[in-house]
Amino acid sequence: MPDASSVSLLPLCQLPAGALGVVTELQGEGTFRQRVRELGFGESAEVMKVSGRATIICQVNGCRIALSHDAARQIMVAPQAG
Repeated sequence: MPDASSVSLLPLCQLPAGALGVVTELQGEGTFRQRVRELGFGESAEVMKVSGRATIICQVNGCRIALSHDAARQIMVAPQAG
């Protein structure tokens, strides 16, 4: 298993449609981080990007959620083999 330093992270908005990722870091101000955690995007949550560019549709904890591109840009994920 690769160590954390060798895993390439990218913002959720750059994850390809249909791909899985694990949330590794939330950026932005504290209220934003708290709100996305409440939506299910906490660190170590598995997320699948369903579609989108300006509005990102993703699935987390069995629910589909729409995020703005700016919000998705602040959620860092480690892509997973699906």
